[in-house]
Amino acid sequence: MCRPTGVAASMIAGMEYEGRLRIDKWLWAARFFKTRTLAAEAIDLGRVRVNGERVKPAREARPGDRVELHVGEVRGEFVIRGLSAQRGPASVAQQLYEE
Repeated sequence: MCRPTGVAASMIAGMEYEGRLRIDKWLWAARFFKTRTLAAEAIDLGRVRVNGERVKPAREARPGDRVELHVGEVRGEFVIRGLSAQRGPASVAQQLYEE
């Protein structure tokens, strides 16, 4: 079995993040937004809901939370499966949520 090395290995290790992680930072790390500022603005405008409720950017993200995202015509619903405080490659970011 091949083990990931370099950035991928550190990102997967980051998925086991034990500390607190803000929802805006999770959205950025999971590659839903290009910057944390854009993520925070979308949250403030009510385009992001967690477990059906409007939240603030500082709300703690937790595995199992259901995130609803409405940006323009695009609507998505995701379940948080992992936490990462770092932004990495898309292949790693996809492991942070389930559609």
